[in-house]
Formats: sequence, C-alpha cells, structure tokens
Amino acid sequence: MNQKVKIAKVSLGVLVLLIVIGVMSSCEKYTFTPPTINPTDSVYFATEIQPIFNGICINCHNGAVSPDLRAGKSYNSLTTKGMVTPPAETSILYMKVISASHTARTSDIEKQKIHNWIDQGAHNN
Repeated sequence: MNQKVKIAKVSLGVLVLLIVIGVMSSCEKYTFTPPTINPTDSVYFATEIQPIFNGICINCHNGAVSPDLRAGKSYNSLTTKGMVTPPAETSILYMKVISASHTARTSDIEKQKIHNWIDQGAHNN
C-alpha cells in the first residue's frame, strides 16, 4: 500500500475519533435542576425579603428612587403604593422583579421568595 494512502487512512481515523469525542463530550452527563422552595413554607419579610432588598435593590431604591426599599421603610413604601397585592403574578413588585430591566439582579430563589411572600399575603412578619 502506498505511504500516502496509509497516512490518509490514519488521518481520516483520527478525524473520525476527534468528531466522536467532540460529540460525546457535548452531551450533558448531568442535568441541572434549578433550586426551588416549597410554596407552602412561610416566607418572612424581615429575614427573607428585606435581605434581598438590602443586598440588591437599595443600590437604586435608597430613597431617591421609588419605592424606598431601605430597612425600616420598605414595607410601608410597598404597601402604601399597592405594590404587593396578591396574586403575585399581577402584583407590581413581582412584575417589576421579573421584568427585563430587573430580572438579572435577582436569583430564581429570590424571585420565588418574593412571589411566595406576596401570595401568602405580603405580611410584615
């Protein structure tokens, strides 16, 4: 057999092997399931919702931009403006949290907590 033919066959074999490796490595071995929280578990404003506002929201909503989400002011600011009336899917706060301008700022868990808190009556607990 000609040396060039042997080299071509080996090259073709290596190419096929690389394609197979590429295809196999692109398949996900594990699936990712985003974390969820149980919607029946109580969500507390002071210990679960206000920390979200403190960590993310008060950079903008610090009294200069409505609603004022600073600790001690946020609950009153949200409730007097009617932003947290159930159901969560139609509440102003939740609609804003999932809007294109705000969605990247909160995690899926944080969005779920806000949703569940509103659906549970948005209590100052």
